Amino acid sequence: MIQCGRRISREEMEGICDTVEACGQLSRKELALTICEHLEWYSASGSPKLDACLKLLQKLEARGDLELPAKRTSVPGQLEEPRRSRRSNPQPPIKGEVGRIGGVRLELVRDRQAAGLWNEFVSRYHYLGYKKSFGCYLRYFVESEAGKLGCLLFSGAAKALRERDRWIGWSTTERLHRLGWVVNNTRFVIFPWVRVKNLASHVLGQAARRIEKDWQEQWNYRPVLLETFVDPRFYEGTCYRAANWRYLGMTTGDGLVRKGKCYTTRPKKIFVLPLCEDFRGVLCSLPDRTAA
Repeated sequence: MIQCGRRISREEMEGICDTVEACGQLSRKELALTICEHLEWYSASGSPKLDACLKLLQKLEARGDLELPAKRTSVPGQLEEPRRSRRSNPQPPIKGEVGRIGGVRLELVRDRQAAGLWNEFVSRYHYLGYKKSFGCYLRYFVESEAGKLGCLLFSGAAKALRERDRWIGWSTTERLHRLGWVVNNTRFVIFPWVRVKNLASHVLGQAARRIEKDWQEQWNYRPVLLETFVDPRFYEGTCYRAANWRYLGMTTGDGLVRKGKCYTTRPKKIFVLPLCEDFRGVLCSLPDRTAA
């Protein structure tokens, strides 16, 4: 069986079944973490390939090889949709030019309190709202002497994109193994009371200059390519073009193909930004932790 680019041998599958039978008191997540450790199945950051392992377990259960413990209905500490509070209320207008509002900077969200506030702002002011992030990600506040100006989120890349994948030139196997080195600017919002000329492109420039270092410190490897999607119903992507991101084309609007399921979404513009000259050399290669 092949799962997310990894071939699972018959011997490994027997070991998985033995683990599930012996550790039936564990939750599905705990089982998957245990199996990832046994298989030495890790992502680019060195973290367990939890989602891939859970999907593998579901496949094995569907064909009758094992029986998983019942799903637990609640997860302790799981974040719910953020509630609005006075902390995120609209502020007095901030207008002017980037150089005149005082020290525009990105502040990395590092603790639970800051994360809660970031979630609240994004839920309230981003047109897509808040969605809990999984895997590797970084959140930033855009700040200045005038106050908070916006929010940024970088997280995992889209699993497959026709125009992006053709432009990179990688094979399906290379994509499955090297996708972690591509990072998506999943959320970017400048608050509605902020009217500062060229602020968005200035912020994107700052992010591009520091995300490699921040990602390395947090996740123990450096990404080589940024991507993002822009919905043309609402935006043209002008700030990305101004920050030297490259327009590749449109998404097809088709969701990820899964057996028995299909969904569609509106086509969006695809923009990318290489973070190093040899980004294709990193992406179009077989797994090698030294390349990180």
